[in-house]
Parts: sequence; structure tokens; C-alpha cells
Amino acid sequence: MNVDPAELAKFSELAHRWWDPESEFRPLHQINPLRLDWIARQAPLSGQQVLDVGCGGGILAEAMARQGAEVLGIDLASKSLKVAQLHALESGLANVAYREVAVEALAAERPASFDVVTCMEMLEHVPDPASVVKACADLVKPGGWVFFSTLNRNPKSFLFAIVGAEYVLNLLPRGTHEFAKFIKPSELASFCRQAGLDLQGTRGMEYNPLTKRYWLSGDTSVNYMIATRKPA
Repeated sequence: MNVDPAELAKFSELAHRWWDPESEFRPLHQINPLRLDWIARQAPLSGQQVLDVGCGGGILAEAMARQGAEVLGIDLASKSLKVAQLHALESGLANVAYREVAVEALAAERPASFDVVTCMEMLEHVPDPASVVKACADLVKPGGWVFFSTLNRNPKSFLFAIVGAEYVLNLLPRGTHEFAKFIKPSELASFCRQAGLDLQGTRGMEYNPLTKRYWLSGDTSVNYMIATRKPA
């Protein structure tokens, strides 16, 4: 299975803190509206079948459900999924569901089943990111959209995403990221092309530690998102 047990253990240990906006997951809460808006502007979500791969505690999955999508979130960290399920129940959201299943297994089970597939902040945590990209491509319907977000691999991203975020600003727990697993946009674009996805656009995400504000920009040197589409 395409999973790193150490990564699962790391996120399972923090599972109970997913929905605390002042916890280690604060950055995810802060960037969620930005990435949700970017996704929805390209692929309106209302009435769509949406899959969120590596959904964790359900922050993005719930937000997409609130936009009117029928959302399935999948992950392999069972504790995180239990938190996601409980939060959806408490929120009264009937149009979001969760499953503990590998994306490759779901692709074999339900090919071409979703209008939109999202895979955010997950590729840098698995041994074989190209396999995940291929599975996402298999899961989306012809004409459907697939969105990825991850971290670039260069000296600046090491300084900002690891030294800065984990050791100086304490935005993330130490050890959250492993620099060798970061993925250059050119590498991710290559994975997408090999999987039969057409690149539609990229967007970078920046952070100002003084104002504690995130925003989207054309700078993909650290955090970035890629929008792709499967030919109809």
C-alpha cells in the first residue's frame, strides 16, 4: 500500500485537534477559504460528485459540502476519519461521507465516478505521489477537474516551510514535513501528463508572519496548487 506508517502515526496523534482553529492545524483553517474559492471558481461545486483524497479531519470536505456538493472524503488515518465523521454529524451535514480506503483501491472500485477530485497537502506525505495522481485521474469523469496542492522543493521552501514554519514561527509541529518528499511543479505537471490530465493553471500561496495573513499569488516557490482537467 502506498502509505508511510510514520506519517499516519504522526497525524493520528494530532487527530483530536483537527477542528481547533488555534491548534497545529491553524494554517489549514486559515488557507481553506482561499483554496475553496480557487477550486469553486473553476469548477462550481453545487450538485457535483466530489472526492477529497487525504481528507484528514474533513476541513475542506465539509467546506465543499456546504457549497452544495455531494462529498466523499477518504484517508488511511482512522482516528482523523472518526473526528471528521463526528464533526459532520454535529454539523448536521448529510451530504458528506467518509471512508478509510486507499485512493488506488477506490480507483479500481469506482473509476470515472466523480466530477471533481481534490488532493490537497497530501502528495508530500506518500512514498509514491505519481501513483496517487494516476488514481485521481482514473477516479474523475471525462471533462472533470482534479486539483492538487503540495510544496515546492528548493532552498526557499526548505527555509520557509520547514525552518520557518516548524522551528521559528511554530506554525506546524516539528517533523510535519520531510524536504526530500517535496515536489517541484515541473515534476507534478509531469505526473499529471502521464496520468492523462491536462494542466489548466497553477497558483501559489504566500504568508506574511507579521500580519499572519495568507494570500494567493503567482509565486509557486513554496506552497502551490495545480488545476488539471481530464479530456472529455
